[in-house]
Amino acid sequence: MSVGRRVTSDHQLARLLQIGIVLEEVVEARAHHHYQSLADDERELDEEIEELLEHAAEESAEHRDRLEDIIADLDAESIPFEDIETLVEAQYGNTKPEDFDGVLYDQLCNEETAYKFYDDLIDAIEASEAQFSVDREHLVRLLTEIREEEAEGVESVTRIMETRE
Repeated sequence: MSVGRRVTSDHQLARLLQIGIVLEEVVEARAHHHYQSLADDERELDEEIEELLEHAAEESAEHRDRLEDIIADLDAESIPFEDIETLVEAQYGNTKPEDFDGVLYDQLCNEETAYKFYDDLIDAIEASEAQFSVDREHLVRLLTEIREEEAEGVESVTRIMETRE
């Protein structure tokens, strides 16, 4: 999802942060979907994958809370959630969890997508000269922390995949 070159207003920043929230919901929903599908198949859940999915869901919920706190501090009208959901669905709606070749590939795709989104968002904020109603350093620090957690998720999934080849 293209963030753009610069973030120019609180309104645009709020919209982008809401997109981040929806992306986090996608990650959490897919982790739950995989967990349930593995359990429904009456397979004994692989402990390593179970922990990975549980951690991904918990981390996504925490990221959503952190993003919501920033949005609440912005001097911007909230964009209807349905509109943001539609934007994310248009970009990612063509792929469903079962479209990927396994739980780990899907989780890797989700983590990489979130990482790239936050990386692009940080670049766009740093390229902007706009004044926001939230502290820019705090905003970038928070987004950098979230991006790094997504990078750790990519590394965790990759590590598990490498041990199973």
